[in-house]
Amino acid sequence: MRAFTDEPLAVSLFAAGVRTLGRSTKYHRPRGAFCFEGHCASCLVRVDGRPNVRACMTPVRPDLRCERQNAFPSAEVDLMEAADWMFPHGMDHHTLMTGNAAANRLFVNLVRQVGGSGTLPDAAPEAVPASRAQLTDVCIVGGGPAGLRAAATLGRLAPGTRIVLVDEQATLGGSWLAEPGGAALAQAAVSDALAAGVVVHRRAVALGFFPEDVEPILENAPDREAWLVGTLVVATPEGLLRISAKRILYATGGADQNVPFLDNDRPGVLSARACGRLAFLHGVRPGRRVAIVGNGPLGDCLAAGLAAAGVEVERIAEPDERPFAAVGGGDLRALDVLDRAERKRRVDADIIASAAIPAPASELPRQHGARVDFDEGGGGFAVQIDEVFRTSVPRVYACGDVAGYRGPMAAAEAGAAAGREIAQTVR
Repeated sequence: MRAFTDEPLAVSLFAAGVRTLGRSTKYHRPRGAFCFEGHCASCLVRVDGRPNVRACMTPVRPDLRCERQNAFPSAEVDLMEAADWMFPHGMDHHTLMTGNAAANRLFVNLVRQVGGSGTLPDAAPEAVPASRAQLTDVCIVGGGPAGLRAAATLGRLAPGTRIVLVDEQATLGGSWLAEPGGAALAQAAVSDALAAGVVVHRRAVALGFFPEDVEPILENAPDREAWLVGTLVVATPEGLLRISAKRILYATGGADQNVPFLDNDRPGVLSARACGRLAFLHGVRPGRRVAIVGNGPLGDCLAAGLAAAGVEVERIAEPDERPFAAVGGGDLRALDVLDRAERKRRVDADIIASAAIPAPASELPRQHGARVDFDEGGGGFAVQIDEVFRTSVPRVYACGDVAGYRGPMAAAEAGAAAGREIAQTVR
């Protein structure tokens, strides 16, 4: 296949017309990319003999070998999909064929052969590189609008402060990248942060905060009380990075969610922000006709942006209409919708964009001990902060969508304000 070097593998496959990337583990339903940012686990493929690789987080390079998983004989025509129609109301594999010992042994052997995700890698994994430590005054987790603006503002107002920013993506910008003109805003914010002396780690996934892990160099440090007790562990392409900081700002954003309707797990059902990234970041037309479902400004923004780019769009939003069922298997053909009187009509579409409110990515600050509360309008369990962005944990801050989804513009404003507040504490 033709592709651009370093673009995400999932984007290259989508642009080439490959929608079905594999099959689900239990019922062998077709699976395709949903969020294009590494959070949904729907784009797992085998890359160069390694199973369960996220296609959306894998940069393309010459001679990369990609294979689809969990299918026989192929992902397009999978005989094991029979499990899906044989058990329309669900299958409890723990109790199937348990009445007869011989039948049970045969069934268990079959399950062992067809179950699981992928097969063993072709070769043993490479040796794990040694971890390395990094000390910093402020660590910012997240390189979206909030994190980038906070980093640039803090670096400008408190020169000499050691600032480290980690983000799991290769291209920084977060939710900006899903909107028209957002890539330019993201690039400018990255330049501002680098000019302010911020150290940026890309493709760096913050795995967790471990309060029991303290760097030996800090054990006898004269200012030991100024440091957070514990280590933020980050996975980077070069190995584990153990970050010790005096303050941590969580700007982890939100994770894309799906709108509930029948067969919403089919290839061709994408998150609204995934459609935006395809169109406005990668220059890939999401589909011939896109049906956008879900209420709120996220869907409205996508509809306007795609229409301006020449993509045919159908907007479906409550209370007038709601999505009922996707039509098609591996190739999406339409969406059935219901009006207020429960009358059904069919909308021709080869892509359905789900514009549900993103859920705050509060797992890491919550694991750190920060208090969360359910914010229905903000997408879910959001980190609780005060007027100066402090969480319930001393010297741990949060800003942006992790404190409740409000959109990229509000996240950027919150990031700049958080940077100003933290600068007051480090001068």
